[in-house]
Amino acid sequence: MHMTRCLNCGSERDGDVCDYCGLNSVAAEFSLRKTLLNRTAIFLLGAILFVTASGVYPALDLDQMLIFGGLVFFAVLGLAIVVERRAVRHTETEALKRIYYGLIPVPWILGALLMANGALDTSRPNVEQTRVVGKFSMPGPVPTRTLIVRSWREGNRFEHLAVSRQDFDAFNPGDPIEVEVKDGLADIPWVEGVTHR
Repeated sequence: MHMTRCLNCGSERDGDVCDYCGLNSVAAEFSLRKTLLNRTAIFLLGAILFVTASGVYPALDLDQMLIFGGLVFFAVLGLAIVVERRAVRHTETEALKRIYYGLIPVPWILGALLMANGALDTSRPNVEQTRVVGKFSMPGPVPTRTLIVRSWREGNRFEHLAVSRQDFDAFNPGDPIEVEVKDGLADIPWVEGVTHR
């Protein structure tokens, strides 16, 4: 199926050269692939901001947020691959391209939300007393260290607390612990710190 829209500007076209932007199909394909590459780089920087913000001001429900962020991450990269492959075959890409472009700011928005939620939070911390039941760490470019504690929230059995390396090393299963939880500017509870009880 031959495309009915220009890969570069999205305008409808009848011949090989777009009347609006003046690019032929090969030049439009190159322009689209270059734009995809640049926007994917912007998306990846946003993903790094999101992961960094989640470590600086760790939300209490961080695991669910990271799972959501991971699903968005792989969905967007998969969509970029589909758009690029369709561009190579010179088939219609306009609808998928618009969806892809619309998803680029998502990690930036989530990262900025987490940063503002913690950095601008002036609420007093609530001190929750509980006990460590386990811990695990995951190495990598952005290593994560988590303490698993008994939950004080109704409906939850455990809480997974993202902590610093020092706090991770300081606690062992069975230790009593105090968790300082703040409400968050955007009503996203986050952990300000943990101490021995």
